[in-house]
This record gives sequence, C-alpha cells and structure tokens, in this order.
Amino acid sequence: MTGVNKISLSLGALCLSALFAFFNSMGLEALGLFPLVLLFIYLAVFETEKFFLSIAFLTPLSVNIEEYTDGLGLFLPTEPLLFGLMVLFLFIQIKSPFLDVRIWRNPIIICVLSYIIWLVFTSVTSTDPLISFKSVLAKLWFIIPLLIFGTHFFRKHENRIIFLWLFIVSCCLVVCFTLVHHSIYGFGEEEGHWVMWPFFKDHTIYGATVALCLPISLALLKQKGSPPLSKAILILLNVILIVGLIFSYTRAAWLSVICASIIGMLVYFRVNFRFLMGLGLAFSLIIYSQWDNIQLALAKNTHEHTTEAFEEKIQSAANVTTDASNLERINRWDCAIQMFKKKPITGFGPGTYAFEYAPFQDPENQTIISTNFGDMGNAHSEYLGTLSETGLLGLLLFLSIIASIFISAIRLYYKTAIQENDTKLLIMGIIVSLSSYFIHAFLNNYLDTDKAAVPVWAMCAMIIAMSLPIANDQSIKQG
Repeated sequence: MTGVNKISLSLGALCLSALFAFFNSMGLEALGLFPLVLLFIYLAVFETEKFFLSIAFLTPLSVNIEEYTDGLGLFLPTEPLLFGLMVLFLFIQIKSPFLDVRIWRNPIIICVLSYIIWLVFTSVTSTDPLISFKSVLAKLWFIIPLLIFGTHFFRKHENRIIFLWLFIVSCCLVVCFTLVHHSIYGFGEEEGHWVMWPFFKDHTIYGATVALCLPISLALLKQKGSPPLSKAILILLNVILIVGLIFSYTRAAWLSVICASIIGMLVYFRVNFRFLMGLGLAFSLIIYSQWDNIQLALAKNTHEHTTEAFEEKIQSAANVTTDASNLERINRWDCAIQMFKKKPITGFGPGTYAFEYAPFQDPENQTIISTNFGDMGNAHSEYLGTLSETGLLGLLLFLSIIASIFISAIRLYYKTAIQENDTKLLIMGIIVSLSSYFIHAFLNNYLDTDKAAVPVWAMCAMIIAMSLPIANDQSIKQG
C-alpha cells in the first residue's frame, strides 16, 4: 500500500469512527453501524487478502444475535462478512477469472459441488422449502469464500500460517476469558456449561473448537523455521488450549482428541490400509458376537459426570442408563433414523430436523430434558442429521466429501519431500485436527456454525492449495 493510500485509509477510518460515535450519541445505534459497514467494504475491495485472513481472528470472537432478536440466528460479524466476500469474489471471478482451473478437477471440490447440487434438489422437495433454501445459502457463504476462493489465497505458505495463527490466538483469547469467568464460580462443572457465553453457545461447541485448534498449534510449534519468540508464544498458547480443553468438561472433545491422535500415529507410521480394514472387520465381528454382553455391561453403568475426575467422566460417556445427556442424544438419533425411514430418498429437507423431529420421539426414549414440542435443536450427529434431512444419497455424498478430504491429505503428506518438513508437519496437523472434528461429528453437528465451518473449510482449501504445486511439478516431469 502506498503512502497516499495509507493516509487515505487512516483519514477514512477516523471519519467513520467519528460518524459511528455521533450516531451512537444520538441514540441511533443501527445507523452507527453504517460507517463500520463502509469501512469493511473499503477493506474488502482494497485490502482483500488481509481482509480474508482477518476472518480467522474474528470467528472465535463472533456472537450469535439470536438471543437478542426475534429468532434471527446470525453470527456477527463473520457471517455478513463472509456473505459479502462470497458476492465480491463471484463478481471478480466472472469479470476477471483468477482461480486456478485445476481446482475443478480436485476430488474435494467435485464431491462438495455434487453435495450442493443434491442440497438444492432436496430443498425443492423439502417439507419447508424456505427454511431449506436459507440453510443452503448459509452453507454457501462458508463454502464458496473459504473452500473455493480460499484455494487462491492459501497458495502462499505464509497465508496458511497467518490464518491458523490468527484463529488459534483468537480462540485462546476466548479460552482466557472463559477461564477467568469460570474461576469466579470455582471451576464448577455446571457453570462450565455456559461460562464461555456469549462467544460460544455452550461447552460442547467450545470444547470441539479448542480440540480442533490443539493439533494445529502443536504442528506450528514443531516447525523448524519458527523464531524463538514465536515458539515461546506457541508454548503458552498450547498450555492455554490444554487447560481450556480440560475445563470445558466436554467428554466428546476429549475422546475426539485421543482418537484423532491415534489416526495421526497410524498415518505417521504408514500402517497398511488393508491391515486396518481387516482389524476393523475383526473388531466389528467381536462386537456383534458379544453384543448381548455389551448391552448388559452398558445397562449396569450408572456413572454420571457429577465430579471433575477424568476417569469418571470417561466412564459416564458410556452410561446409557441414567445419564440424561446421553439418553437425550439417543432420543435425537432415534428420531433421525425414524425420519429417514419415512423419507429415505430425499429426506425432510436441509435445516428441517429441528422443526420436524418432535412427532418421531418415542415416549420410552424421552428424558427429563426432552420436550414434546421438539424445540431443543439438532440431531446431535452430523451424519444422522444429514441422513434425516437429505436422505441416503445426501449422507453418501457427505461421506464422500470426508473420504476425499482424508485421502487427499494423506496422499499429500506422503508425497511431500522430507526437505519440506515444515509443510509436512502442517499437513499432519491438519489431518489430526480434521480427524478430531469429524470424530466429534458422530456426537454433535456444528458445520452450520462459523466456529466449526470456518476452520474446517479453510483447512480443506489448504489441502487443495498445497496439492497444486505438486500436480504442477508432476506435469513438468512428464513433459
């Protein structure tokens, strides 16, 4: 940016700040946001790359205004900014194409586009098309700017590092806020369910986001190219994330980190895929043959997470007898399966589960936290929620996205030369991080929120972007 542009930007920001203060002093808060909107537009047009990267920092700090409005669920400021970037990028792409055409042949992009087409189709057949099309639009303003256009910005290694740094630092700020707030209540478990508000709705999405950050933060710490100050800061950030994860009291997040770490080790040691398939088949057969004994053991498990002891919380995760949280999750899963059985081909339509599941509740599955009106949210499973809303084909397309992500990432990891150790570490961090989310997704679904969608789709874009130079090198060698 030239000196003239810097002066113009500074004067513009000063004028907009003055207008913002003036409107607020006059009691016109809504008009007071107008100068801020103009500032965002200016930055998006003239500082597009920096503005795109700033989304990472704003995401953990965003606030859902649903509780302050008449049911309008919108994360500020991230969702309006992402919508604006989507429109801007599409306009620029149509006028002067800048995307690498090779991305359209990438399996991740192909699977995502196929999934979007099916979402649009199932919105037409939806029980409530308006809700479904709104749901699809909300997915698009995550996918288009972050996944598709993100492949352009993430071609630069430094942009990948900056984006992840900003997200981790911002997440750590929220963790610090939460820990300070939590300390007022003596780190009690009940209070631990909501002390992260207003930045996170509850401890489950908070725990999932912290768990997602940890592998990336560790990968950045191990990179050899980092200066000593950066390493010292990363050590502090890792400590903050670990403490935040412990006091999130989120059993699913703890388990997802453990399982994701195992996946990382399997990739690192290049464990044969056929061996894993055989092991998985043998394990499935053992479970099938011992299912009656397993059910008896689960029925005897009455451990509830009433204390902060780690081992008791892990035991309570398998309590399907008295633990209300686990029983309610089973209730939601059963509703999703029953909804699928009624509409197996197209499902009820994207975004409709919360409005349709109530009649499918089995009285025997209902708990003390169930409601007859079915007004308590989603299916508590990314996979079963997709199955109930978009049918069997929708679930298969969603699973194809996940398969393409991990196949692409693991292949990229193995193809990356030893000399590019920092890149190799980053890829491993992304694999473990995404594993933690998609394992967690068996128990919760958050891809309709910016907290999960922004990092997940951004990391997928990084995988695609990092694979492009390799594809280019191969084409040169073949020529």
